[in-house]
Amino acid sequence: MLSSCSRAESAGVLAGHTKRGFALSTPQSSSRRFACERNGPVVGGQLKIWFTSMGGPPRPAHFSFSDPYAHLTQASQQLERSLEQLIDPICRAHGVDLVDVRYLREPGGAVIRVIIDREVPGLEVGSGVSLEDCTAVSRDASSALDVHQDLMPPGAFRLEVSSPGLERPLVKLADFERFAGREVKLKTRTPIDKQRRFRGMLRGVVDERVELDENGKVVRIPHEDIAQANLVYRFSN
Repeated sequence: MLSSCSRAESAGVLAGHTKRGFALSTPQSSSRRFACERNGPVVGGQLKIWFTSMGGPPRPAHFSFSDPYAHLTQASQQLERSLEQLIDPICRAHGVDLVDVRYLREPGGAVIRVIIDREVPGLEVGSGVSLEDCTAVSRDASSALDVHQDLMPPGAFRLEVSSPGLERPLVKLADFERFAGREVKLKTRTPIDKQRRFRGMLRGVVDERVELDENGKVVRIPHEDIAQANLVYRFSN
């Protein structure tokens, strides 16, 4: 099972990758097909499995390293909220948590990027998510999207489901409460004291403001103003 990350993998080397793929079609729409890489790579500690919706013959999807928070529009944010309402019950049915869902326009086409997690008591690094979890959520989410085609803009899209990776994204207020005491890095939508990028020890949440200890200085950032936040992972020597 692909569940660990080597030093080389964290630098972006694809490990545990196979080129075997299979195709799925759904009875709701025979014109839409989904391709999946059965064993996706581990990249930066992330376990990935992808489905691709397209009009032609199915082919394995490819991972893109673009910024997952770039070029968000009001329409895409509304779509993401609808996708979250659709996919969250699927995640809970499989015993995992929905960390984040994003709808992105990339050079290779539209992407729905889903991150799932399972909290394991005593596990400080990594995730309790397995390849089987990613496969199950991908399968059911793709079926749900096929039924609810009215949610999606016209055109093909790719569905990616992954574990959070070593530098887990922090999205919900509960995430910032859960990982209090860990080092984090974050970016704000608007400058705070002429600064948009912060890095320090996460203190927790007070009145929906995230408290960060940055070199002894406590910074309070409104949760709604955080564009991106991640845990910081340091390899031990």
